[in-house]
Amino acid sequence: MDGNFWRQRWERNEIAFHQPEANPLLVKYFGDLSLPKSSRVFVPLCGKSLDLHWLLSQGYRVAGCELSKIAVEQLFSELGVQPTITPVGELTRHSFNNIDIFVGDIFSLTASALGKIDAIYDRGALVALPPTMRDRYAPHLIKITDRSPQLLIAYVYDQSMQDGPPFSIGHEEIRRHYQPTYDLKLLASIDIQGGLKGKCAAAENVWLLQKKDGRTR
Repeated sequence: MDGNFWRQRWERNEIAFHQPEANPLLVKYFGDLSLPKSSRVFVPLCGKSLDLHWLLSQGYRVAGCELSKIAVEQLFSELGVQPTITPVGELTRHSFNNIDIFVGDIFSLTASALGKIDAIYDRGALVALPPTMRDRYAPHLIKITDRSPQLLIAYVYDQSMQDGPPFSIGHEEIRRHYQPTYDLKLLASIDIQGGLKGKCAAAENVWLLQKKDGRTR
């Protein structure tokens, strides 16, 4: 799987993964991060998610990274604003007031380009990547955000029953990627009504990841 997979999905408007409302798990559990208003939240592989709208509506600043220019153009159109577009290394930054979206490969996004991040909300990034890419993604995310705390949502199901994405990511893999850096807390595990894509039983696990040393940023 490479970047063209996701670009083509957007070009063909094959975006069943795009939800028509803010994720209820975000709404319910985001407060567990205990962020003051105006904190800057990074949403990797963000698409045009309505989660971004919700975060902005709650008084947070938002940064995101997305491969598809189409998705980002639609996001700003649906926000009803015209972004300022500037090149940043191998990416382009689309900005308006409290939102900055970087268009391009997240592995080309640097800490200096991204700027200060107070927390990460990862609902659709880790689960979108196959195993070898997840092994690159997790340490890269930690590096470019300077170990910012995370609200992470992961699917768990029998991977032999169907192919990803979204991929199944169990407790052991979460620990392998993140336990050296974070204290991990499983906030909830919610069964998906009707199963994943109607094919197999599945749950969504909501994780809170807090930096081990407790330092504030």
